[in-house]
Amino acid sequence: MSKRVFVDGQEGTTGLRIHEYLAQRGDIEVLRIDPERRKDSAERARLLNAADVAFLCLPDAAAREAAALVTNPGTCLIDASTAHRTAPGWVFGLPELAPGQREALRASKRIANPGCHASAFILLVRPLVDAGLLPADLPLTATSITGYSGGGKKMIEQYEAGGDARLASPRPYGLKLGHKHLPEMKAHGRLEVTPVFLPIVANFYKGLSVSVPLHLSQLPAGTTAEALHTALQQRYAGERFVRVMPLSDPATLEDGYFDVQACNDTNRVDVFVFAGAGQVLLMARLDNLGKGASGAAVQAMNVHLGVDEGLGL
Repeated sequence: MSKRVFVDGQEGTTGLRIHEYLAQRGDIEVLRIDPERRKDSAERARLLNAADVAFLCLPDAAAREAAALVTNPGTCLIDASTAHRTAPGWVFGLPELAPGQREALRASKRIANPGCHASAFILLVRPLVDAGLLPADLPLTATSITGYSGGGKKMIEQYEAGGDARLASPRPYGLKLGHKHLPEMKAHGRLEVTPVFLPIVANFYKGLSVSVPLHLSQLPAGTTAEALHTALQQRYAGERFVRVMPLSDPATLEDGYFDVQACNDTNRVDVFVFAGAGQVLLMARLDNLGKGASGAAVQAMNVHLGVDEGLGL
């Protein structure tokens, strides 16, 4: 039997991409709202409660309001906003987070989809914290460079309209040091100290890379780049969507530049460890509209429904 799926916020960047994934599926019946009624709470409530799975592709406040409309205990909500990523009763929608995460996703009717920057960051640091190689109280810094599609419709229109010379160069932002992904980065990275995080948007459509620099002298005695790389390999062994690249990836070093867009149009995350004299640079890249948003949401739905995790991806 097909499962009924409703996307609340179907006209946004994430909602549109989810619809593209679902259009390939024969096991899904998509429930659609009349565009003229998309702000009609009663109609939205009807569709939310008629769905087996409902995606919330809404601003935070609207996502909280939508969640409050659901009274059907059988409806699974997958919230793509920031609203519930550290909220009690909501499971973080990153199947690769830790052992047991998939079982939690199957059992829960409330799933919070991870943020794009946060997904890359957490996949880098969480295994190392769990392995005892990265102290939870170590102050970390992270830099992320991303395509402009992560800013949504308004930013996409701004870049594609052209005419603003400032958009030709990368633009660091989040300069108040309170980026909305930080709470989930800290909580699901199992960190005791909030990282200093610098996101940068640049003039390309999609693709994202997060880098985390480390001094080996600040890690437990005897920790090497090889040990960090091995811990990541062991953690993601058998994961179909996480690929740990060779230590100090020769292909990247030969090219001389890191390709931020190499995971575009996939649901894959590539994880790297680059080694220097007493230093290590952790890097992860993904498609910010794929594994960083819509692809992750569909993957979480697949896990919850107990079907092939990569179905439609």
